[in-house]
Amino acid sequence: MPKRIAAFGEVMMRLQVPGYELLSQSNTLQYSFSGTGVNVAAALARFGHEGCLVSTLPDHAVGDAALAYLRRLGITPSFIRRDGKYVGMYFLENGFGARPSRVTYTNRLESSFNTAPEGAYDFNAIAQAVDVAHFCGITLAMNDAVRGHMKAFAKAVKASGGTVAFDCNYRPSLWGENAYAKAKPFYEDMLALADIVMMNEKDAMFTLGMTTEKETRREQLEDLIPAVAAKYRISAIAGTHRSINGDNTHALQGFIYTDGAFTYARPLTFAVHDRIGAGDAFTSGIIHGLTEGWSPEEIVTFAAGAGMLAHTIVGDTPMSSVGDIRKALSDTIGDVER
Repeated sequence: MPKRIAAFGEVMMRLQVPGYELLSQSNTLQYSFSGTGVNVAAALARFGHEGCLVSTLPDHAVGDAALAYLRRLGITPSFIRRDGKYVGMYFLENGFGARPSRVTYTNRLESSFNTAPEGAYDFNAIAQAVDVAHFCGITLAMNDAVRGHMKAFAKAVKASGGTVAFDCNYRPSLWGENAYAKAKPFYEDMLALADIVMMNEKDAMFTLGMTTEKETRREQLEDLIPAVAAKYRISAIAGTHRSINGDNTHALQGFIYTDGAFTYARPLTFAVHDRIGAGDAFTSGIIHGLTEGWSPEEIVTFAAGAGMLAHTIVGDTPMSSVGDIRKALSDTIGDVER
């Protein structure tokens, strides 16, 4: 059955350099609006759920443009406040080959979302109106006020009997000096409230300080993730392992740990058009499969397919339907649809 799923997060303006040019080479930028919460809410709306965003936008023309963009994505704006002066922005330069993509943030900490005061949201009312709430580690890195909002909202969702989904999405650069020491207690708070978590072995090591004597990524994953699930009583932990091939294609394998066992999707190899937002597509696939009551194999296969397709679409926000993803996972990948 469709669920009402709310994502808590910032709406950002994405300013993209055309093609594979550097910012210093181009005099043209293409803009859109995105953010982890936007991506997850929009993807789940395409899967048939009611995707909501809990956020704050400025009450002026740029905020109006952002709100109109969110409506086109199918996002329900009921929980979006209008206050403050700014929308956070980031510039995107697409990578190629050995040169990675580069994201440069600007004006983010002064955005309407990141300056919303305590008490700005009625989290108890919102929690009673939704089935699932999604949170992201990038949002967690912003400031103490935002961290307070996240914890209060997650607690309200748990108290109302809803499901809390948390994507670790650890970015040391957003935490500044002594990133690990700053981040760890807040990650522990969110993991203790979460039912569904997106993380892999690197997240366990870099955010929680866990150690392992295992050498390969698969061995480290299978050593650390069960311990995280047991300690924080998490019902499902999912994530991906990625590798980049010599021909610039990427290989992606999804996994999910639930009911005391790992399930892996078959590895998918594909060309990349736009990588930003692919992790949010995978997350949305996991949430969708779990809320639909699918088997672990069905869930992780679908989520990996959602992540793969997101690499082929311009923009951060996943745009694929359930049918699109199932077709892409069939044996006719790449054929012309007639």
